Amino acid sequence: MNSWRVTQEDPHNPDVVTLLERHLEFARGVTPPEDVHALDLDGLLDPKVTFFSLRDRGTLLGIGAIKELDDNHMELKSIHTAQEARGNGVGRTVVEHLLAVARERGATRVSLETGSMEEFAPSRALYTRLGFVECGPFGDYSPSRSSTFMTLELR
Repeated sequence: MNSWRVTQEDPHNPDVVTLLERHLEFARGVTPPEDVHALDLDGLLDPKVTFFSLRDRGTLLGIGAIKELDDNHMELKSIHTAQEARGNGVGRTVVEHLLAVARERGATRVSLETGSMEEFAPSRALYTRLGFVECGPFGDYSPSRSSTFMTLELR
């Protein structure tokens, strides 16, 4: 049994800022600048965004956020697992927590945008295993060869 805890957190916390910077460096390193949609710290402070962290005995292992698009539709944002924690279910646990939050808030649909490049294949595989299917752009997104859009109808 692990001692993981997913909780709402202030994204200003120093270890969160560090992991968020790694997330942004990764996204910017493999994605054309015009197609980087990862939220920076200011984006995570938007009132429509709720930020969460996953910790094990205080050690930060993963982050993720959910953004309200409208009364029934939410978007997953800024999901990232610390390099040393990859392959252990951290990402899945964060996404499942965000989906539970969406259900609690009355959402009927959750969508996301992720990269279409090979570096994002593990993320796309995780979302597919959780029931997400590819869809067209949503919200303010435009079609892009660098983006894969996915959605999940909540029951």
